[in-house]
Amino acid sequence: MTSDFLLALAQAVTKGLLTGMVYGLMALGLSVIFGVMRVVNFAHGEMMVVGMYLTWMGFEYLQISPVLSLPLIAALFFGAGYLLQRGLISPFIGRPEHQQFLLLLAVAILLVNGCLAIAGPDSRGVQMDSQFDSYELGPLVLDAVRLHAALIAVAIALLLWLFFTRTRTGKSIRAAADSNMGALVVGLDVRRLYAVAFGVGAACVGAAGALMITIIPVTPFLAAEYTLLAFVIVIVGGLGSMTGALLGGLLIGVSEAVAGLLVQPSLKSMVSFGLLILVLLLRPQGLLGKSNP
Repeated sequence: MTSDFLLALAQAVTKGLLTGMVYGLMALGLSVIFGVMRVVNFAHGEMMVVGMYLTWMGFEYLQISPVLSLPLIAALFFGAGYLLQRGLISPFIGRPEHQQFLLLLAVAILLVNGCLAIAGPDSRGVQMDSQFDSYELGPLVLDAVRLHAALIAVAIALLLWLFFTRTRTGKSIRAAADSNMGALVVGLDVRRLYAVAFGVGAACVGAAGALMITIIPVTPFLAAEYTLLAFVIVIVGGLGSMTGALLGGLLIGVSEAVAGLLVQPSLKSMVSFGLLILVLLLRPQGLLGKSNP
């Protein structure tokens, strides 16, 4: 291997790690929702795209930078997720999985067609001065927007960990996730905790959308791709594991970047799904998932 190839490979891995942190934040929301309620959010990619569009609209019409609009987007998604869970999803908890699937699939179709009707099929992106900036780390060159997005994603993941391990509400959500009946016995409001958990998961994917729009432009047709990508990440990392979601995001980000270098960028999804198949064959519960007793 020549030194130029090794440098290009290291550059691709670094780029994949930075993008993978945003992927991990996106998958973190899906993992939180499933880990607490055992409900698979099939509208996850559509929610990501809505977050990207809202950030683009704030930048385009109100001149609000994505970094400044991120807390507003996250708060909006938390409220919307809370209301969605209380009003629509809560009655379906405990029902057969195919009914939950059809419900959330209907939500996904409404969201993506709403984006298509409002913004049209054309790609929309934000143009910032920082997109032309970069940082040098030895021989490596780091894109400023990817580095900023990755650092913000890490900070949000750390805040989420503190919420679940240090706050009363977070500990109560974990208790409800471990034992629904036990939480009811000790007097916890499980329905409210479920709604808060769904709101937290929605806030994560909304924040990930606000970061992702700084990296790539958005179209409504990205929604299904992001839903599949989120599933691949959480299954590779371990469904229901927050740490696994972050690890899966990093692995998928790196695999896509390396595939774009070694093969073709259009074949990056093939590599991601190949990694998924390999993990399912060798460790069906995921890298950090718990095996069923």
